[in-house]
Amino acid sequence: MHVFRSGLRARRARQPPRNPTLGAGVPPDCRETERAATFNVFIPVFRGAASSLVGTRESLPVDHFGTDGLGDAPDETDTGTECVQKEHAVSALIRIVCEHEGQVSLVAVGPLTNLALAVRMDPTFPQKLKDLYIMGGNMEGKGNRTVCGEFNFVMDPEAAHVVLNEFSCPMYIASWDFTCRNKLPWEFFDEWVSQDGDKAAFMKRITSKCRAYSRATSRKDVLFGAGFVSYDSYAMAAAIDSSVMSGSIECSVSVELRGELTRGMMILDPSHTLNKKHKAFLMKEWDMNKFTQLLTAALKQSC
Repeated sequence: MHVFRSGLRARRARQPPRNPTLGAGVPPDCRETERAATFNVFIPVFRGAASSLVGTRESLPVDHFGTDGLGDAPDETDTGTECVQKEHAVSALIRIVCEHEGQVSLVAVGPLTNLALAVRMDPTFPQKLKDLYIMGGNMEGKGNRTVCGEFNFVMDPEAAHVVLNEFSCPMYIASWDFTCRNKLPWEFFDEWVSQDGDKAAFMKRITSKCRAYSRATSRKDVLFGAGFVSYDSYAMAAAIDSSVMSGSIECSVSVELRGELTRGMMILDPSHTLNKKHKAFLMKEWDMNKFTQLLTAALKQSC
């Protein structure tokens, strides 16, 4: 596995480090990503784009999981930045996919800027992927970042538009509203993060602000009811075991770019009005039993 900052993971064989460390000046987001990539497994981290394609920045706060995305929990065991590579994430994406054509499943769990840049640098990049799993977008016109937009798509609508319209590989999308409709009870969450071992303890720390945020200000609770949603895990679980997707909608998709209230909203085209050849699979039904088993196994203490 490789981690491409922000929000991309590629599954492939483990390799030893090529670039030992960046030393001083490594950005905080890469340090945070590396914290999540520890536990005695070397996972290279590549720094990606610093801003969206057109350089706009949202002014709304991002504090669902704390200001750093990891619960604002200090890491007393931080050992440095050995996993952070000098190679840019977009260059690494193109290189790795070219070296393993047809073998890489890419899981995108953040804004799609790096993927959009990859197809601009190498137009053949999408067709070399095995498949692409995305956590992002929305199917019901309900948003968590804006009134109609989901966070990952709203943070870079142009990039989402490029990916949804120009990637020809099999594409599976776990939309925000889909994940919310398949939320987990808070009782499961309490048991999940209370397992023995460092992994569960780490997860408990980085999700420490999640429940308070959900109860106080979350649109998720208002629109879909109370519960824990491990958003990115739905896309990753589908990439690991596709049978967890028990039902999906196959149709063309795009992204609205100009609407005053709808910019960044994902557009579904089941009636083929857009006349697009490529279609995406939008997750609709979910095997919660398999999903909870995958989540539980992920935090179990290694023997």
